[in-house]
Amino acid sequence: MVKIVTDSTSDLPREIASALGITVVPAYVHFGDKSYRDGVDIGPDELYRRMLDGPVHPTTSAPAPGDFAEIYSKLARETDEIVSIVVTSKQSAVYDSALMGKESLKQKCRIEVIDSQSVTMGLGLMAIAAAKKAQAGASIEEVLEAVRQAIPRTHGLALLDTLKYALKGGRLSKAGTLIGSLVRVRPILTIKAGVIGPSGVARTHAKGIERLCEFVVKHRPIEDIAVVHSASSQEAESLAEQIRSIVPQSHPIIARLGSALGVHAGPGALVVALREGKGEAEKTTESERRGKRFSLPSLRLPHKRDDSSLAKAANCL
Repeated sequence: MVKIVTDSTSDLPREIASALGITVVPAYVHFGDKSYRDGVDIGPDELYRRMLDGPVHPTTSAPAPGDFAEIYSKLARETDEIVSIVVTSKQSAVYDSALMGKESLKQKCRIEVIDSQSVTMGLGLMAIAAAKKAQAGASIEEVLEAVRQAIPRTHGLALLDTLKYALKGGRLSKAGTLIGSLVRVRPILTIKAGVIGPSGVARTHAKGIERLCEFVVKHRPIEDIAVVHSASSQEAESLAEQIRSIVPQSHPIIARLGSALGVHAGPGALVVALREGKGEAEKTTESERRGKRFSLPSLRLPHKRDDSSLAKAANCL
């Protein structure tokens, strides 16, 4: 069976990753000269406490190539086909690290690394879709095709309390700095073509929630959806309930924004990540294409290890 690998910026709830057999490679969070594996050595609660109370602002880095190689090597004992889906390469070195980890593997195993062009549960939803296909017995080509089709259909919108943390982490352009200079507004960020950027502001938190709901309406029909939060699980549950009223057949996954992304989003963030379903016209066209085919005659956080030279190439998340 095809094995699925992703990185911890997917923010996959642990129980879902475990149930679907998805292996998660942790990114790193650094406080000064001390490094912590995201979701292993440090969790969101400790991160936000230290961000609010501590004198040192944390930084992040990608898993080392050796971290990926170690996971690939372990899985290669169980399978000869691995699909590794990672955070957007335009915001992180994780993709390069995953590729180098693949190249260093000695076992004979086919490994395909995919740039999700997404973050948090946008990436997580792709990993879930891939794992479900794999568990259903799909070939690696079918799994890869499912992920490639999901990439342009996957969208995310984030409501932050402040841009302070994103600007400190260097994740936004000068346009983001301009929005960050506004006071008493809630910044809204989106991801387009793999790049996180500003998408406006909300004058109040309630208005920001409205924008998230409008975002859901805009992208109907919806195949999969998730709500990610960095502070209040009650607020995430409330937003999920609103989404269910907008899309009655939906079952939003509620996830916690992990430490690696929490460094940049800060406490108080809410994110909606979704994958659009296919419209009826598109389904009809696809069905017609299949019918025609059937009628034819048959004919990239460095880890201190021996591969330090490789780890240097992944020195930023």
